Amino acid sequence: MRTWIAVALLALVLLTGTMGALQAQLEPPTPAPAVVIETPMPAPAWALAERALLRINAEGVAAFADRYFDARGYMRAPARWGVSDGPDDVMENIRNWPLAYALGGPDSILQHWKHVWEGHLEQYSQAKIPGVELAKDGIYQKEFITSFDWEHTGEGLAPFYFYGLSGPTDPRYRARMQRFAGFYMNEDPDAPNYDPEHRIIRSLFNGSRGPKLTPASVNDWDGEPVPGARPSRRTRFLESTNIRGDHPLNLNTTNLALHAYLLTGEPKYRTWLLEYVDAWHERAVANGGNIPSNIGLDGTIGGEWDGKWYDGVFGWNSPDTGVRNYTLRGPPEAFGNALLLTGDHQYVDVIRRQLDNLFAVSRVEDGRVLLPRYYGDEGWYGFHLVGEGPGGALGNLGNVLTDVYMWSLAPGDLERLPKEGWIGYLTDEQPNPDYPFEALQADLETISRAAERLRTDTSSYNMARGTARGTGANPVATTALINLTLGANDPGGSTHGPLPLHAQVRYFDADRRRAGLPNDVAALVERILPGRVTLTLVNVNPLEHRTVTVQMGAYGEHHADAVTVGGRTTRVDLPWFEVRLAPGAGDTLTIDVSRYAHQPTLAFPWDRGWMLAR
Repeated sequence: MRTWIAVALLALVLLTGTMGALQAQLEPPTPAPAVVIETPMPAPAWALAERALLRINAEGVAAFADRYFDARGYMRAPARWGVSDGPDDVMENIRNWPLAYALGGPDSILQHWKHVWEGHLEQYSQAKIPGVELAKDGIYQKEFITSFDWEHTGEGLAPFYFYGLSGPTDPRYRARMQRFAGFYMNEDPDAPNYDPEHRIIRSLFNGSRGPKLTPASVNDWDGEPVPGARPSRRTRFLESTNIRGDHPLNLNTTNLALHAYLLTGEPKYRTWLLEYVDAWHERAVANGGNIPSNIGLDGTIGGEWDGKWYDGVFGWNSPDTGVRNYTLRGPPEAFGNALLLTGDHQYVDVIRRQLDNLFAVSRVEDGRVLLPRYYGDEGWYGFHLVGEGPGGALGNLGNVLTDVYMWSLAPGDLERLPKEGWIGYLTDEQPNPDYPFEALQADLETISRAAERLRTDTSSYNMARGTARGTGANPVATTALINLTLGANDPGGSTHGPLPLHAQVRYFDADRRRAGLPNDVAALVERILPGRVTLTLVNVNPLEHRTVTVQMGAYGEHHADAVTVGGRTTRVDLPWFEVRLAPGAGDTLTIDVSRYAHQPTLAFPWDRGWMLAR
């Protein structure tokens, strides 16, 4: 019997990859301190709106799924390849469905998303495009895009990442994430994407079939000609043939390694991620703080574009006639990932230094600060107000500025942000106690408008044409919920990100063994300081008790030192704690926090033992 147990334990060690993972599984979870709240609180308007939004999101998911997907989970339109209507558009438009569930939405949300995700994997694996070399044997191979750019690949993977917040024990999810990450760690001989000597990904186009090192044709970019399509669809990429070498967009690949690490704890994912990110850190420092938009196959800055750091497809001076600059699509994701893994704010400094350089050459017109979007032979050009200008040209600047502040909570980073909306509420720059209700109500109205478009849409699946984003057809809204319940910037997935979920807190329902706020519980993060989070919790049910597990950080990366409620302080000294709410009760908690104190994980609190500090 003892021999059998020893063999079983050895097998478990081999499966997990580390003795540490085995120890964490064998140790009983550390009991979470409990905070009891019995103070009556009439349900605030924001709390009722929050619960209504969580419920209505599920109805929006069902309506959208019934309208645009068949019984197999296939979209009701031909599968195509390319920038205009490729596979990323299918998932990009519904990227927030797993978030809607992880926040506390009904189980039906996750059921619909799984059905559509599995269906789209099968549909695009079977779809063959004869006129596109990269897709002639299937748009997906090994359930992943064969070779394409990460502006689009990343958008398509956004909901896949977010699903991990709720499904970390799903064996298919874990296997896929490890396989996908392996494409960039040279674990698959068919996908030699990474050059470990020069620490580069070898092409702007990469994936399950490896890097494309030959010139990219118009068909490679946008698929076979589509009758009636606008001419610019076929002409904008005529000069975008040179895709050799590394590009900041490829830093999006670190999301795969991060999530593989969050799922398994295997050090190799952390090691690879930091190796690749550190290489880009060094390049930005060597380039005066400007993130170069092309790295040669020999590892030199500007190596494929005559030594010009600012040239390259989708770069600071892109030959793409759409004037795309995606230089800040990838670095925020990657340097934010490195921050999660190390707690080292030198990674935030890389993004901040790039922003410093843009502000250093800014212009002021009519009292408004304009920042450049491009850099060419004559220097900086294309000045626009943050939040305006071409969406594909640093169109995520506003979100990046917000991310940097939420990572650092530094006054200097706050100064660059507009002081209205969510940031104004958090910082009390523009006091508006009604802001939470107004923001949630605005999202409810957004769902109403999207539902009306859904009802009146008579076309075949708009998403297949890449237009659903413009029509706002997805009747699911999560931004206000993410801001207000988690104290987090929206992780994006279109224009911005997808980033991991950088949050102050996250919630779990231990009774139902799932992620998200328990039924009837509403949450509001009211203040965020470097060492303190102010959070109000309320049970809107006047008849039943509710218990919510509060975790510090989306991945348990922060540490709760103590919680004060009603003048009584409870010592916590863990990354999570429980709050027991009497019927109709609520109160405000002041949580003393040590930030970035732990290695992040997707494991639920009751599925892990003591989390080791860094």
